[in-house]
Amino acid sequence: MDTKPFTSGLGESAVLVTRVADRQWHALDDDLVVGRGHAQHRPDGRLFVSVDAWHDTAFDRLAAALVAHLPAPLHTVVDEADTALTARWLRAGFTVRRREGEYAVPTDPEVTGLGAVLPPPGVTIVPAGRTDEALLRAVDRAIRDEVEASVGWRSMPAEVIPRPGGDTLVDPSTYTVAASPDRYLGLIRVAPVKRPRIGLVAVRAGERRRGLARALLAHELGRLHDCGVGTAWVEIQESNRAAAALFEGIGARQQGGNLELVR
Repeated sequence: MDTKPFTSGLGESAVLVTRVADRQWHALDDDLVVGRGHAQHRPDGRLFVSVDAWHDTAFDRLAAALVAHLPAPLHTVVDEADTALTARWLRAGFTVRRREGEYAVPTDPEVTGLGAVLPPPGVTIVPAGRTDEALLRAVDRAIRDEVEASVGWRSMPAEVIPRPGGDTLVDPSTYTVAASPDRYLGLIRVAPVKRPRIGLVAVRAGERRRGLARALLAHELGRLHDCGVGTAWVEIQESNRAAAALFEGIGARQQGGNLELVR
């Protein structure tokens, strides 16, 4: 383990930053843990760090240890409303890479207006768990290529950024798709967690403006409503006005936002 003494400014004692496990550090003040630092790879391979500290001194020392011992680039995510924490990371040399708004999405068809929405003629909705994986991977790859050719895949949420080997599917069993007889035209993924989160809604470029995204949302939000879930959640990058308009059009309201910072 690594131990580094550091004068805390809180008294005569010294703050020690100690690596207690792989990618985990503690800040100690007179043998009392006053902060913890942690690093973890996301599925896309990017390294995200976090620091939980009692005071600025411990935070600064832990952040310095993370920067010194981990390979760049390092990423972190903070609540946009937490200006004090944001300032700490900026002081550590991080810069804002992107902003995402967090939206609460109602599931009640009477609120969303999606109760009567059906897919266009010739298109069916295939529920999660019943999709053909080969066709699912084909539509995922096609959409990825289209995004890469326009705004760039790095603008997408972390969970759909290419994983090792270029695979962008998080869990094939969690995708619902809009299907024609010979191929899939669009997809939606809802993370099966306690607070359901819409991780991705995407449609092939040539199939847009046909109501496929609304049909996919109608299916998934309706399913959640039938299961007794009143609200789903989605993160939307501030520059993605089309996505914001889609969700605001069904009654979603921004409840907060996150900043992704990078060094």
